[in-house]
Amino acid sequence: MKTNKFNSTNYNDWLRNLRIVLDFENQGYVLDKPLPVTLPEGSSPEERLTFEKWHEDNRKVRSIILASMTNEIQKQYDRLEDVPSIMLA
Repeated sequence: MKTNKFNSTNYNDWLRNLRIVLDFENQGYVLDKPLPVTLPEGSSPEERLTFEKWHEDNRKVRSIILASMTNEIQKQYDRLEDVPSIMLA
């Protein structure tokens, strides 16, 4: 990711490399699934763990994404808090 930073002209190559890294880390799902905003009342312990893991993975993947962009592009996206928002922007 260091040598192939997103620079607005290499989106397809950048995304392919990003998916390779995230698939290796078992975090690729964060790119494609919507952020669970709230945890329903009465959620099971398993649902709570899934919710917490999603938010933790979102934080990690967001950092990877921002670190894999040029400084100029980082500044455009660093205000966005979740990965789906970054990917759809």
